[in-house]
Amino acid sequence: MTTPLLTIGTRGSPLALWQANATRAALVRAHDLNEADVAVEVIRTTGDTIQDRPLSEAGGKGLFTKEIEDALLDRRIDLAVHSSKDMPTHHRQGLVLSGCLPRADARDAYIGPGQGPADLPEEAVVGTASLRRQALVRRLRPDLKVVPFRGNVETRLRKLREGEVAATFLAMAGLIRLGLDHHARPLETDDFLPAIGQGAIGLEIRSGDTRVQDLLAPILDADTGIRLAAERAFLEVLDGSCRTPIAGLAVIEDGLLSFKGRVLTPDGERMWEAFRSGAPEEAARLGADAGHEIRSMLPAGVLTWV
Repeated sequence: MTTPLLTIGTRGSPLALWQANATRAALVRAHDLNEADVAVEVIRTTGDTIQDRPLSEAGGKGLFTKEIEDALLDRRIDLAVHSSKDMPTHHRQGLVLSGCLPRADARDAYIGPGQGPADLPEEAVVGTASLRRQALVRRLRPDLKVVPFRGNVETRLRKLREGEVAATFLAMAGLIRLGLDHHARPLETDDFLPAIGQGAIGLEIRSGDTRVQDLLAPILDADTGIRLAAERAFLEVLDGSCRTPIAGLAVIEDGLLSFKGRVLTPDGERMWEAFRSGAPEEAARLGADAGHEIRSMLPAGVLTWV
């Protein structure tokens, strides 16, 4: 057997494997490689093992990345492929985000009766593991009962079919990638602003690894990288994790970057927003400015409220 040119590390869920295989396929096309030249190694993470409580109670962001990053630092793999929204705000020493593949639909999807939460019966039960989605749906429909809803995409859809809840919310990008979007209704961002990085596949490497950076260069999407720079700068200023309902989305249209960010209380009763627009090359500054604006408005304790 020949030694692979590059080894990708990933979680083992169907969506994570789709993302890793999409990265491998892009590398194979870009460099005219054989598929065997790029190996995929499945790594079980702490987030995969915790099924009895919300991840916000177990340590927040990083639960789906730590073991993969350990393998990267130990040189057991050369490249970590993540859902960008799972990535902690601060990179571990020795690691860097190389860039992203082209972003898919960043919106949330509603799966249930009617076209959205407004069509649910009074006091219906909806399921989601995301504090952001809980806060947003409670803001729209305070009467609904929101319950924790863990598992990969297929597991949550099965629980929905079995009647555990009346409706649920998932990332539109994941449903599209898995071919499971036929019953999904995308929710417009005015009401349901997505998670930071939602829909983007992040590629993480060791700092200074020019060999892997050069291999990745042809498959990286510049616009996605710019949009995430704004979103992650916003999150970094707020020092946010999945313990705080934080949402944000940057878009580029006609050469202009526009960013909207939000922080909510978990019950959805209070919400703070900031907006910025400007040149794409100022993405990080625009996102950080929006974060500072919101931070200046927040009462004490909001950013650590669980």
